[in-house]
Amino acid sequence: MTLTETAPQEAPVIEIRDLHKSYGSLEVLKGVSITAPRGHVISLIGSSGSGKSTLLRCCNLLEDSQSGEVVFGGEAVKWKGEGLSRRPADRAQVTRFRTNLSMVFQQFNLWAHMTILQNVMEAPVTVLGRDPKEVEPLARQLLDKVGIGDKCDAWPAQLSGGQQQRAAIARALCMEPKALLFDEPTSALDPELQQEVVKVIKDLAGEHRTMILVTHDMRLARDVSDHVVFLHQGKIEEEGPPEAVFGAPKSERLQQFLSATAPA
Repeated sequence: MTLTETAPQEAPVIEIRDLHKSYGSLEVLKGVSITAPRGHVISLIGSSGSGKSTLLRCCNLLEDSQSGEVVFGGEAVKWKGEGLSRRPADRAQVTRFRTNLSMVFQQFNLWAHMTILQNVMEAPVTVLGRDPKEVEPLARQLLDKVGIGDKCDAWPAQLSGGQQQRAAIARALCMEPKALLFDEPTSALDPELQQEVVKVIKDLAGEHRTMILVTHDMRLARDVSDHVVFLHQGKIEEEGPPEAVFGAPKSERLQQFLSATAPA
């Protein structure tokens, strides 16, 4: 390689460029751009209604945006139509993107009629068409990883909320995705059970998995993030590394938010 040559730069796993999202006349996202490089954790923080969860759902194409780009691994989503009529143009592309972006929701969404092991195996078998005999060892390994390997044959109703959320994380991991999306994964849990899930998320961050995390847990965001984005009224008010966002916030609105969310 000569002095004038440079190595090709790896495309971010997820890139959002100038995204706008409206529900009728209500504009929820007003030109938001974020980038999630491989192995990085991006946390989205802000008050309720700031657009965090909507942005996450736009990343996974669960919501259609009105303008802007959604890019996965350097490949942009193809669109048809304009404004409120805009939709993805290639359903096969959407399916391919979604199989590589596993989402963990606030509510656990486990199938009540399936055991925990069956829940974790379901998507790779039905969506990816993999052999159940190949998937089962991975599913058991992942349940061990999140600390509930002894619950394989239990039903969701027999587990605590923290155990159900850990099962949901194992289910997301079983798709072997290129990125994990977390939408308030601890907010439905009481404080003691939250810590079970927080530990799993911290362990995943320590493995340098690509993650976008929507959270009200400022300590979690500070501990696991490479980059923190503070959303306010559908725009990025401030962003940067956690030590800057939490340690030296510049905007008055972010200072107010952090003061209001600080532990008593």
